[in-house]
Amino acid sequence: MSQNNSILELLNLKDTNINVTGVTNKIDYVGGEKRNIKVIYAQLTYSLTRCPYCGFPTIVKNGTRLTKLKITSLTGQEFRLYLKKQRYWCKNCLHSCGAHSQIVATNHSITNQVRLRVNQLVRESLPVKTIAKLVGISSTSVQRIIYAHRHALIERRKLPRIICFDEFRSVHSMFSFICIDAITHNLLAILSDRLTKNITAYFLSHYSLSERSQVQKIVMDLNAQYQYFIHRIFPNAQVVIDRFHIIQLAGRALDQARISLLHGIEDHRCRNYKMLKSEWRLFHKNEDQLDPTHPKYYFGVNEYITDQAIINHINDNYPRFKAIYQSYQIILHAVKEGDTNGLRSLINSYKKNNTEMDTVITTLKKNWQGIYNACTLSYSNGPLEGIIRKIKELKRGCYGFSRMDHLFIRIQLIHQ
Repeated sequence: MSQNNSILELLNLKDTNINVTGVTNKIDYVGGEKRNIKVIYAQLTYSLTRCPYCGFPTIVKNGTRLTKLKITSLTGQEFRLYLKKQRYWCKNCLHSCGAHSQIVATNHSITNQVRLRVNQLVRESLPVKTIAKLVGISSTSVQRIIYAHRHALIERRKLPRIICFDEFRSVHSMFSFICIDAITHNLLAILSDRLTKNITAYFLSHYSLSERSQVQKIVMDLNAQYQYFIHRIFPNAQVVIDRFHIIQLAGRALDQARISLLHGIEDHRCRNYKMLKSEWRLFHKNEDQLDPTHPKYYFGVNEYITDQAIINHINDNYPRFKAIYQSYQIILHAVKEGDTNGLRSLINSYKKNNTEMDTVITTLKKNWQGIYNACTLSYSNGPLEGIIRKIKELKRGCYGFSRMDHLFIRIQLIHQ
């Protein structure tokens, strides 16, 4: 293999009609910024016997035309391919044409490998300016590659049996609706808002009644809005409340009760305040995971003590908080172990005491069927929450989006 062919092979330029003639370094200024560019000089030529316009064998070579192509880098330094393309002229029809290569589209200066690299980097949640700097092209060119010939709306897909519903903050502090297949985790739909009328109109216009009747489960959070129209869209579907949101609801009530106790303690150096302030994680633990026998040093309390002793001390001193803590533990155990009988018993026997737990029990009672399904079925919104986390990372890395269609396209790209 010749040295020229080795350079082409190294650059992954697999066009046998290209011959390298030289390599040099060049200093270029782009927007006042000095750049060191590696320039590869080459020539593109091949034998052309007939005119592509008239078909007569009266075509002859007619000089070359220099094109400056952008190619991918090997070392981080920008690479350019200065390619002299052979020109041809027909003596019969007087038309002229040029040599073409498979490495770049006609009348383009950005090679296909650069376009491929842009499409690879865009899936890494990188901002446009960073991608442009990595591949050595302008931000406008990167945007043109990303958004050209792509649509923000997801193509119509078959409705799965299990669907996950949720929303996320998109652009200008607006919330957008998103749903996925709970089994394959494929995106099903992304809507620009979460209005009931628009969500309903989307499913009614895209899917027939027979298709919507095949949906069996809808997994969602405790958003009451969805429950009002779920059965209108999916007549045979059952609601499954996401287990994380059930625990989060009860945990928030526990935290509110703990913080209210802290606000009522004037001495911030007392033992009770330190336990409630610094060891708050212990109160969220499943009581089966608390260690009752092995003391360890807690810096916040400044003493050796067991996990269970801290919980017992607070519960003994604050009976009202103890009732909230015990209710939280029952909910936590029921959701994790599927103990629907214990949870139902708590809801039926609970007596309101003007605490934050009253709202939790009322919510569980109101959404009992969805809570029951959450405890007995394995479906959750975890995959959808993971996608939303990626969306947040994308927005944070790109410093937000001003256009919703661009955000939706990027979401589809990072999820592919």
